[in-house]
Formats: sequence, C-alpha cells, structure tokens
Amino acid sequence: MHSRCDLACDHCYVYEHADTSWRGRPRAVLENVLARTAERIGDHARTHHLPAVHVVLHGGEPLLAGRALIRRAAEELHRALPPGCALDLRIHTNGVLLSTAFLDLFAEYGIRVGISLDGDRAANDRHRRFADGRSSHGKVLAALDLLRRPEYRHLYAGLLCTIDVENDPVAVLDALLDLEPPRIDFLLPHATWDAPPARPAGLGDRPYADWLLAVYDRWTALGTPVPVRTFDSVHRTLRGRSSLTESLGLDPADLVVIETDGSFEQADSLKTAYDGAPATGFDVFEHSLDQVAAHPGMRERQSGLAGLSDQCRSCPVVRSCGGGLYAHRYRTGSGFANPSVFCGDLMHLITTVRDRIDAAPATVPPQPPPAEPVLTGEQLDQLASGYGDAATVRDLAGHQLGLTRRMLAALADGRPDAWQLLTALDAAAPRALDAVLGHPYARAWAARCLRGEPGADLGTLAELAAAAALRARIPFELPVPVRDGAVHLPTLGRLLVGGVGETRLGGTADGFTARGRRIGWDTPPDEAWQPVRRVALPGWTVALEDTDPQRAGHQWPVADRLGEEALQGWTGALREAWELIGRDLPGYAPGLAAGLSTVTPLRPGPDGRDVSAAARQAFGAVGIARPATAPVLALLLVHEFQHVKLGAVLDAHDLYDRADERLYHAPWRPDPRPLEGLLQGTYAHLAVTEFWGTRVRAYDGLPGAAAEHARQQLAVWRAHTAAAVETLAGSGSLTALGLRFADGMRGSVAPWLDVPVGPAAEAHARAEAADNLSRYRESAAAAAR
Repeated sequence: MHSRCDLACDHCYVYEHADTSWRGRPRAVLENVLARTAERIGDHARTHHLPAVHVVLHGGEPLLAGRALIRRAAEELHRALPPGCALDLRIHTNGVLLSTAFLDLFAEYGIRVGISLDGDRAANDRHRRFADGRSSHGKVLAALDLLRRPEYRHLYAGLLCTIDVENDPVAVLDALLDLEPPRIDFLLPHATWDAPPARPAGLGDRPYADWLLAVYDRWTALGTPVPVRTFDSVHRTLRGRSSLTESLGLDPADLVVIETDGSFEQADSLKTAYDGAPATGFDVFEHSLDQVAAHPGMRERQSGLAGLSDQCRSCPVVRSCGGGLYAHRYRTGSGFANPSVFCGDLMHLITTVRDRIDAAPATVPPQPPPAEPVLTGEQLDQLASGYGDAATVRDLAGHQLGLTRRMLAALADGRPDAWQLLTALDAAAPRALDAVLGHPYARAWAARCLRGEPGADLGTLAELAAAAALRARIPFELPVPVRDGAVHLPTLGRLLVGGVGETRLGGTADGFTARGRRIGWDTPPDEAWQPVRRVALPGWTVALEDTDPQRAGHQWPVADRLGEEALQGWTGALREAWELIGRDLPGYAPGLAAGLSTVTPLRPGPDGRDVSAAARQAFGAVGIARPATAPVLALLLVHEFQHVKLGAVLDAHDLYDRADERLYHAPWRPDPRPLEGLLQGTYAHLAVTEFWGTRVRAYDGLPGAAAEHARQQLAVWRAHTAAAVETLAGSGSLTALGLRFADGMRGSVAPWLDVPVGPAAEAHARAEAADNLSRYRESAAAAAR
C-alpha cells in the first residue's frame, strides 16, 4: 500500500538490509495497480475454485496510504472475487497512525488488524523508534487501546514481535499478554550467512533457541493463554501436520508480494539476501498469478524436501524445521542451498520442545504431496456417468473436509479459545473432530461467516469445538452462544436453556452442563434436550437434521423440530425409498450411502408442492419436504445428491472456463442459465432419466395412467438431458477434463434414448420442449431489451 514508513526501525529488512528497490518505487500504490491486482486475484480464485483468498495490506507503513486508498483497495477486492470465494482481508501496521476513523473503515470492510510490537517500552524502543530517536511505544499502546474497545475488538488479529535476545524474554511475553492479543507471532530477525544475526557475548551458542524456550516455558506455565504461531507450528510439525508459518515445516510457499508499482515479488523476506533477490520481472499488467507461480524462484520455494541442502535432508528434525526460512539460508556462492543461519537454534528449539511434550520422534512419515489430483481418471469417469462408488465419494468427502478446515483456519483469530480447543482435539482426537467438521452445515456457516453475511457469527466456532470435545469425551469449559433460548451442539442436538447471550458450557467424559442443566449420554430426549435423530437403514445411516440453526440455506424454508408422528413418517418413507434405490437405482446407492449424511426436512412448497434443494457449501446434506410417496422421495434423494457430488467435483477439478459469462438454454427451464447452472442441471437429470427409465421397465408396456405417465416422463427427461449434454459439449468452454466428463454423461443417457415409449409420449416430450424453448426465447429477448 505504501513503500515508505514513519518509523526508522534499525532491524527493518525493507530499508536496512541488502535490497534497495524501494527507492525507485512510487510512495503510495497506484489506483490502476489496485484495480488490476484485484482482477488478477479474482481470475486466479475463479480458475482454481478457491474457497478463500488471504490478502494483507502491507508496507512500509500501509496507513500512510490514507483511508481513501485503503477503501479503494477493499472495494476492488470485494468486487473482483467470484461468488463463493471468501476474502480474508487484513492490514499489518506499526499502529502509530491508527485512529477511530481508520477502525471505522476497517469495520465496514471486515479488515482485521495486526500490529508490530516488540514487548514493553524498553524492549520496543531498542529498535522501533522514530527517525529522530523518539519512542513509538506510547503511540502503539494508544492504538491497541482503541483496537481493544468492544466495537473494534473483533478486528484485532494479533501481535508480531521481532526477537532481540538482549531483551528479557519473560518480560516481553508478559507485556504482550497484557494487551490481550488473540494471537502472538515471534519473528527471528532477518539474517543470512553473509550478514549473520547478532550473538552477544555471554548468551551461549544458541541464544535464539534459549530465548524462545524461556518464552515457551512461561507460555506453558500460564496454560498457553493465547495461540503462539511459532510454538503451535512446532507442535503440529512434530506430529506430521502442516505448519502455520513459512519459516517452519516443508509446506510449499503460497505467498506473493505486489509492490506499489504493480511488480510481482517473491516473499519480501528475501530483501535481506541481496539487492534484487525478491524480483520476478513480472507485473500485474502483463502477467497472471499462474505465470508468477511458475517462476523458478517460486517453484524452488515450493519444492519441499527436494529443495533443501544435503545437510538438511539428512537432519532428523527436517520435517519440523523445513530448513528454516528460505531467506535465512543465503550465502554468496552457494545461494540458498544451505541450512538456515539459525540452524543450531532451530535444532535445539525443536528437539527440546519435542522432549518436553513427549511427542513422537521427529522423523515422522512425510505428508502426502499437496499437488496430487483429488480424483483419479477412473473415479472421474465413474462420476461422469452419474454414479461414483463408495470409495470415490469418500475421497470427495475428504477433500471437502480439507476445504472446511482451511475455511475455519481463516476464522481462527476471532475465537482463539475455541481454536485452541480445536487444535488440541486435532492432536488428541482427530476422528471426533472430523466427525463434527464433516457436518455439512459447518462449512455452510464458515462460508457465510467469511462473506460477512448477517447472522453468521464466530460463536459457531465454539459450538463446533464443544461438540467435538464432547464426542471425544475430553473435559473442557467454553463460553458458547445461546440462540433463541438454546445451546446448539452440531451433530449432537440442542438444549433449551432460555434467554439469549452466552453461557459457559462444561463438558466431562460422561456429559455436559449448561445453565444448571446436566445432560449425560444416557439422558433421554425431552422438551429441553433435543438430540439429533438418526435413521439406521441396511447399509446407510442418515441424520434428520431439525435442530441446527445453520441449516437454513436450502432455498426453501426449513421445517421445525419434528414431532413423534412426523418422525415416524420420515423413518418409514426413508426405509421404503432406500429399498427402492437399492433395487432400481443400484449404481447410485453406494455413493449416496457413503456421502449423504444428512436430510434436512423442509416445509411443503406452495400448494403443497414437492420441493427439495441442495446447498452448494453443504456437502453431505439435502433438504426435502417429505412427499406423499416413497418413489418420489427416492427420486428427490438421488436428484439432489447429484448436485452435491458435482459441486464437490467442481471444487476439486476444472471442468469449464470460469470466464465464460454467457447464458445458455436449459431445455427444462424458460430462463437462460450460466454454464455451471446448465452443467448442474444436466448432471442431476441423469438420475432423473434413469429413475423414469426403470419405472417404464417395471411397467413393461402395461396400460394405465401410471404407466403412461412414466413413459411421458422418460421421453421428456431423456430428450432434455441429451440436448443439454450437446449444448455443453458445443459451448467451447469445457476443458479437456470437462469434455471427457460430457462424454461420460452422453454415454449414460444414450441407452435410455432407445427405450420405446410410444408415439403419444414422444409427442408430449416434443410439445414440452417446444414450449420451454419458446418461453426461453421470450425471456432472452426481454433480457436483451
């Protein structure tokens, strides 16, 4: 946002280290750079179906850019991102200029604020001063007082502290904790083998490890009151999980810097290596983010173990250390093919923490490479035909769970207490945690929350953590919301306690307590305790979700809590529908059993019409108003689960060009549809076609109204679906994988085109198609006018 700073910190890598490129750049970011940057980010998110994009407004000192320019940045970014992609927008500042006017702007756009502070006044003033030598500490504390006001507290992202080993580590931590940050990050001072870090006499050979271990001991003695990214990353990598920072672990770097003139740079920490080290030669006007990602320097930082020096690859803690920060490996002559200049400190820190937490040996098995396709070609072909076996759908579900985890991580700072519990459960009881995070409405809530939609508050993060801890039988205490008089526990149920606000939920191995009401695992349902009811069928168990407040995203209004008679009606209808699916639609049954975990009862449609819907961000759930007959319920189940499956495929693989904004004729609708809408409808109607085809075969030419109705429906839906497949294939916007997918759909509908239905049914199908086409043309002409 701005390439200059109002402080003169002597440890700053931008102005005080090797790189001097800042001197030739515009002071403030240019407006055309902001617009083009937003377009590039939007295109990238659209191309790769990103559920969230993380953008940090940085400097220099970004507040020097002023409110108008920051507002323009936020507007451009929000405008450019595609639907369904959340924007995690942050600003990192020294805090000196922070004011209520800035914070009001940040609140308007959901911009979260990180502040650099090195501890108490003595520690902070060692480096963070104005150019005339004045202290900045008082102004930063004043800024933090503003940020901690109730109306702005939700914007507080955390504190970043650069380590100076001559500062008292315990005093530094205590000073930072006094400011109630939701998260703390400790940064090693940037250094290389050419310009090594300070190692003052008398502080030993590993002063940075000793300093961090003193902080670690104090942090653990206080009960780990806030997340500390460095320590959490060491814990995670020792257990074979991903790191939370680029300076540890083997996870590929996924960050790019955009300078005020629109130049793309690699990580800005590289400015400490040599003049011009971060440069790519690319800019936002001429190059896409995919081109930047292919730059040799970017690829080197994504090469994991293979990109490390021989010494690093043979090290017993390499999977936790990861060779340290890339910039810290630099040495003239050998470039970055060296261990970190902090190698000894990192080794001592990691092995000491490992021993203290009694973790598994640091030589844990490697994580799977992140670039592997989600589905194999064989699995995609299964799905293209409309089906997908249990293993394939489970793989889709696993990918969806990973997306949910990423989305929750973007919300972690808003409820650090809940995030700490979730992190602990991830280590101690991952299956219990996955059972809750795999709940369809966990992701639906996270998506709404990241979009800043009304009613999507961070209290749900605490509800998810509490439910997972209860499933794991792990004791905890956590404040949770009271919504409409109830405490909600996703996948478990709700407890009516009355009132609103928050209550403290206490969980033990045998139950939980809220507002004086104790619920054990053997407590029977009553008017207050309303558990989620599940219907257990041969080979399939499904929840009837009528308590979760996040379930209202299925286009139609959801039903209230089912009474006993309605519950029995649903149970019987599901049993009959499942038997019919297994008998008549056996290709759909295994995938449905593996992936459809939840049916949400809806209210009947207008005039009692059968209604149903899937929700794009709620993998594993469909909403249905219970129809009068089991065959119709079977049809609605397989139809809506087609939408669920295809949504998950589109999250994992590119089937079409997202830049195609044309509208297309869907033969079953009078209104023009975008390409994805046409693809979704076509895929869903593969199942509809097969359903009516099996009904025609069951009647086997028999006379009667029911048989003729089935023949008419098969004639209509096979014609609609076959025509739509050809529209998709001829659009010119399908990728190679999309064309292969269209071939699979074509092959699936083809056998049903040969089933005889009689001239009357064929005439009915032609008349309906002609009527829909006429109404489509009228609608398209009206839109053009």
